[in-house]
Amino acid sequence: MAHRSLRCVLAGRGFLLFPAAAYAVHQLRFELAYGSHAGQALSAQGHGYLDSLAPWVVLLVALALGSFLARVARAAAGSSHAVSGRPFAGLWLLTAASLVLTYVTQETLEGYFASGHPGGLAGVFGHGGWWALPLAGVAGLAVAALLRLAHAAVARAARRAASSFGRPAELSPLRPDSASPRQLGLLAGVSAGRAPPAAPCAALA
Repeated sequence: MAHRSLRCVLAGRGFLLFPAAAYAVHQLRFELAYGSHAGQALSAQGHGYLDSLAPWVVLLVALALGSFLARVARAAAGSSHAVSGRPFAGLWLLTAASLVLTYVTQETLEGYFASGHPGGLAGVFGHGGWWALPLAGVAGLAVAALLRLAHAAVARAARRAASSFGRPAELSPLRPDSASPRQLGLLAGVSAGRAPPAAPCAALA
């Protein structure tokens, strides 16, 4: 049961792409606000721990790619079930709102626990923090577009597999294709009439 739950979690491409999108929003927010001094601002405000998270973000993106390729392979083999995707606009808004919420939560916690980080709203939206709002919209759009493209690719592979498996089998060259089973049945019916009359017995000498 636990293995099945873990498999369901890993199968969620949006879940695997979300940390990368959140990381990009946070880092680009500092790049746009501080320019060439972004690295110094990150270190001064207690964001140095994010550098250790970068390899894990790359690993999650690699898992998302592997999950996508596996779904395409299963669809091409005809063993994938078609699943209707969310509307694009709804998926975009949901992802963008989740990214904003993640950024606000992260900055609020850092304001309490990270040394040098401003607290309150100034720590969230001050010093160029408002850049996180349009960046979340762009990152959400990118995630929604990737998921929609992945869904389209899997659906196309499934359609091609269905059309390939649905073709009628070719007639074997060892069997004559001129006589159909219906014709054979008719011939059998004609030949299955009454038996010929028995031969007369010879007279006794």
